[in-house]
Amino acid sequence: MNRLTKSFAVALVVTVSSCYLAGERARAQGADSSLLLRAMEEELQRSMKELSANADPPPYFMSYSVTEIEQTRLASSYGALRAGTSRRTRLLDVEVRVGDYQLDNTRELRDAMPFARLPDFSGPVAMPLEDDIDAIKSILWLHTDRKYKAAADQLVKVRTNHAVTVDEEDASADFSRESPEVAIGPLASVAIDAEPWRERLKEYSALLDSHPEIHESDVALTAVVTNKYLVNSEGTRVQHGTVQVRVGLYAATSADDGMELYRYESFDAHSPDRLPGEDGVRDAINRMAADLLALREAPAIEPYTGPAILAGRAAAVFFHEIFGHRIEGHRQKSEREGQTFTKKIGERVLPEFVSVYSDPTRKQAGGTDLAGHYRIDDEGVRARPVTVVENGVLRSFLMSRSPVEGFVRSNGHGRRQPGRAPVGRQSNLIVESSQTVSESELRELLVEEIERQGKEFGLLFTDISGGFTFTGRGRPQVFQVTPIMVYRVYADGRPDELVRGADLIGTPLASFSGIIATGTELEVFNGFCGAESGMVPVSGIAPAILTAQIEIQKKPKGADRPPLLPRPRRGSR
Repeated sequence: MNRLTKSFAVALVVTVSSCYLAGERARAQGADSSLLLRAMEEELQRSMKELSANADPPPYFMSYSVTEIEQTRLASSYGALRAGTSRRTRLLDVEVRVGDYQLDNTRELRDAMPFARLPDFSGPVAMPLEDDIDAIKSILWLHTDRKYKAAADQLVKVRTNHAVTVDEEDASADFSRESPEVAIGPLASVAIDAEPWRERLKEYSALLDSHPEIHESDVALTAVVTNKYLVNSEGTRVQHGTVQVRVGLYAATSADDGMELYRYESFDAHSPDRLPGEDGVRDAINRMAADLLALREAPAIEPYTGPAILAGRAAAVFFHEIFGHRIEGHRQKSEREGQTFTKKIGERVLPEFVSVYSDPTRKQAGGTDLAGHYRIDDEGVRARPVTVVENGVLRSFLMSRSPVEGFVRSNGHGRRQPGRAPVGRQSNLIVESSQTVSESELRELLVEEIERQGKEFGLLFTDISGGFTFTGRGRPQVFQVTPIMVYRVYADGRPDELVRGADLIGTPLASFSGIIATGTELEVFNGFCGAESGMVPVSGIAPAILTAQIEIQKKPKGADRPPLLPRPRRGSR
């Protein structure tokens, strides 16, 4: 199961009670930052030499990866500050491979339980926060020993499994051969002027609190600085960093029938100065409040199939869930996967006017910073753009260092959160169209399709909060995304009608076959995506799409009535 969400989730294990300016420590360490990388490189060379000479079987590949994360978060609710924290951590991942590039300890055990190839998984290892070379090397030594023993034990199981089972459909190697990457970039940092932000967040949350119908709300500023260090036995030596800053707005209410309703908006940037001004945030808050008040009065929708328009952000989530996960490279090789597109290279899988790219090197789209941007992936391979679909024809997959038939090299999409094994993942998924129509023309085409199908109305999805999909063979190949703002569009010209309580569901091949037309304007969705290798930041960029067939089901609703007690008046004593 894969999940896309707008939440700003980062795995952190060290908490500091007071709030400081994120990035101060990173800058202070700047002159000594090479010490960590040097310690990693020296210990890797020593371990590789000793194990190659004395261990049976010897390792053929080793890597050390350290992820250093600094997070500052300020949050306000009901007009008052409720959180002001800073956190810092260093997390270590050690990879040891025994066997050879063709067959090693990571080979999937067929007829085994899921994730059986990672029996030693225990999460990331906390590293010393200080640049104490002896302490750093001691941690590296201990966990290299543990990883080697687990790898050697697993290789015995892999070879036995390989000997007694039928040949795999895909006989590709377990690991790709890549040229060493040497890239020592500057450490990332960001300074947050905390006091003005505290006052601003309190003002924003007070604005939401001024609506008595809104029961819960939260306004938060989160700044995350991530610096990554990686060395491997092939000669790769990498140091690079990223900054992600987000203002998140959340508000919730409930309808009289108990259905919980919420709105969420976020603004993402690579630095605080690229966030919107105060007027832009206030406008978003006012829209959220107006939407929630309208949703409380809106009718609950019944199950429906028929034509629909998905606005740009909704279309971006739609493509992420039903298409993006199915073109991730490792899913083409695993026999537990549904392999929807594995045998379709060179075939038309989308309308001929649609092309799809994945480009982690792109930093912005239409003035919006992209969360899925990075320069080097989590296996030390330089990121590069990939043409996935060209004029409707499938051309490639998103590859890590796990080869599949026809694709023996990585294209820089090996990604993971600390503690997980990297696999091919999405970055910035970009949908483009060579045949576009204006918004008004798209609506006209929708009405024509409604009439052609003999329907009373079609649907317009203007915002979607996230979703999930199943890609494995053990479950139906379905997806579900969560719309927030959905409207009925009537063929007879009646005004659009807001509805609530819809979950958008379906199967991938059927959904793609119904795309009729696309809009002109590209819109951006920034979020976090969870899958086998954990949570990673991603972006989707897409135009509005008109599809002939969409299906919705009723979403669950609570049984609790809205609050019986009236809200206390703001400023009352």
